[in-house]
Amino acid sequence: MSARTLPLLFLNLGGEMLYILDQRLRAQSIPGEKARKVMNDIISTMFNRKFMEELFKPQELYSKKALRTVYDRLAHASIMRLNQASMDKLYDLMTMAFKYQVLLCPRPRDILLVTFNHLDAIKDFIYESPAILNQVDETFRQLIETYSCLPDGEFQLIRQTLLIFFQDMHIRVSIFLKDKVQNSNGRFVLPISGPVPWGTEVPGLIRIFNHKGVEVKRTEFTTAGNYVTPQREGSFELYGDRVLKLGTNMYSVSRPVETHVAGSSKNLASRAKENTVPNPLAKEELNFLARLLGGLDIQKPAGGETGFRLNLFTTDEEEEHAAQTRPEDLSYKVINIEATQEPGRRAELSRILGELEVAEPRPGSAEKGEDLLALMDGL
Repeated sequence: MSARTLPLLFLNLGGEMLYILDQRLRAQSIPGEKARKVMNDIISTMFNRKFMEELFKPQELYSKKALRTVYDRLAHASIMRLNQASMDKLYDLMTMAFKYQVLLCPRPRDILLVTFNHLDAIKDFIYESPAILNQVDETFRQLIETYSCLPDGEFQLIRQTLLIFFQDMHIRVSIFLKDKVQNSNGRFVLPISGPVPWGTEVPGLIRIFNHKGVEVKRTEFTTAGNYVTPQREGSFELYGDRVLKLGTNMYSVSRPVETHVAGSSKNLASRAKENTVPNPLAKEELNFLARLLGGLDIQKPAGGETGFRLNLFTTDEEEEHAAQTRPEDLSYKVINIEATQEPGRRAELSRILGELEVAEPRPGSAEKGEDLLALMDGL
């Protein structure tokens, strides 16, 4: 397991979340000003400087449930609200999209190009907000500084760590099914054609060398795929052509996206057993997370500003049906945070957290990000 995986996982899943939210905001005809506020608030929180510094420290991946809770809080960093069924669907789409991208990466190092594609697109969402653009560019530079010097072996380890994280997730996604890149059992179809990884040759030739290293014979063979040589390598700089299209916004052309749980009853039963077996370590992790979350504020609309609910389904009926039919073992309903309903306990938690912090002046725009930083510290 690589201790350098978490930033790539968090940023790529976050990028996919923003693609989906942008598409649904447009589909529900949310007024432009409100939609921009939602995107700006979430991106500003996601790229908070102190939060990013903590994220980039070498560390193990968090559990799936704990990471899901972080995204739940991130999605609610503005005036928009998602109910349980929509949040489940959002997380399913995020995870399956990035899993597909990791599987299709020509080289392990290209996971960095996928990340850059996500950040390039995020910058397009906030081109009118220089301060937030600055935050994203700072993360860009941190990525380049941290990962550009890593050897190929470390990137292979990062890829393996990501695939281990995703290995039990087989949610069927309508876009993938229609494009015939996913089977009905939720597993992806890997192509046997297209560009070969940069720095490699198109298969079809065997070279034979003698003991002095001199080529003495060539043999050609026919391959089942239609492979081509890539024209150039993608840019690993702050600005440039990434060449690789993985990680770009597949929702830019509006089309409905559905998710369906896939898997045999045996697999579902084993996962249910896995989720019901008590894990003292996981319980403590989530209990501490719950205590931290109790001290966080969900932003309430200010003045004449009104919040709104975003639905990731076509109709409310579909959303309600999805909530009722989702298998219990796939439910992310892990934590009941009572602190938000009990002012006394919440005030006490806020007081304790306040005593643990060094008081220093900070701009209001950074508060939500630092709340997330406190959350990550507790995982």
